Amino acid sequence: MDTDKTKEREETVETTEEEVSKKKRESFLGTLLESGPTPPSEGDLVEGPVIAIERSRVYIDLPPFGTGIIYGKEFMSARDILRKVNVGDTIAAKVIDTENEDGYIEVSLKEARQALIWAEAEDVMSNKKTLELPVKEANKGGLIIEWQGIQGFLPASQLGPEHYPRVEDGDKDRILDELKKLVGEKLSLSIITADPKENKLIFSEKGADQKERAEMIDRYSIGDELVGEVTGAVDFGIFVKLQEGLEGLVHISEIDWALVEDPRSLYRVGDTVKVKIIEIKDGKISLSIKALRENPWKSASEKYKKDARVKGVIIKYNKHGALASIEEGVAGLVHISEFEDEQELRNTLELGRTYDFVITLFEPDEQRMTLSYKQAQE
Repeated sequence: MDTDKTKEREETVETTEEEVSKKKRESFLGTLLESGPTPPSEGDLVEGPVIAIERSRVYIDLPPFGTGIIYGKEFMSARDILRKVNVGDTIAAKVIDTENEDGYIEVSLKEARQALIWAEAEDVMSNKKTLELPVKEANKGGLIIEWQGIQGFLPASQLGPEHYPRVEDGDKDRILDELKKLVGEKLSLSIITADPKENKLIFSEKGADQKERAEMIDRYSIGDELVGEVTGAVDFGIFVKLQEGLEGLVHISEIDWALVEDPRSLYRVGDTVKVKIIEIKDGKISLSIKALRENPWKSASEKYKKDARVKGVIIKYNKHGALASIEEGVAGLVHISEFEDEQELRNTLELGRTYDFVITLFEPDEQRMTLSYKQAQE
């Protein structure tokens, strides 16, 4: 009886020791797995030495996970590069299958190169590096730039002042002619968008000289009165060169106190103009021409008031009615509600003709005025 109990205790001890030993082994293996390198996943970049080259296959040693292989369409797409590869050379590749039907880790040299290029593009963008690149082609929207085998785009709006197409009438064909002149020329560019998923690479010439431009802008202050040269006239205003490499914009609303329909009718490229700096913001200088002249609303406030009868010239129609100027730079709205429809308004109030009106609203500080044609006829 005692012998049986002794034997049972010995078996229990042996079982306990086996369990402890098993747990120790499992713990050790777990630690090894946790501390060891992580197996590659699909999309990962891997690197290893070439261990064999066959007619249409290249094998790469990827210890401790196995052997990588480049074959099939991946071999064909990278064959020009692989012709120069020898056994022992270390190459980087991108995993496209962690274990194919033959047990190899299938990798792509072409996709790895693309991934590395996009990573470099992101580095160039984040570190605001400058690239000297030639213009490959031009279209109506901008320029085609090639970098590291990737085709990118430089929008015309991102061209620096020196290369921005100054076409007076905004004709797209003439703009294209100007852009074509830049084909083959090297530009200093920065990358402002690098999106590998969308295969979108956008360049800017403006950002390439930010430091130099910032130093130029620091020399100027709001309120400065300057003489500059008109370098472009567009629908929304005129560009004025303040010094070599630095321009400011006179918005159409800042050209004159009077209504300006088309800046190109007043200014041409090469004209000399006196301007005043009214804003410096986000690396841009806003200019004004009218700020150098007395505000006509100021003197008008001393001459006119609500309910006064005045004479005005019709200078423009809009969706709200007609604008009538009572003197240079001071205009009010004759509302369309005084007429049956737009056609009656236009038949009654002709462009360029003078009529009698009554001022129904007069806020010179806000540069607002409304006029009544009907009340003037009563």
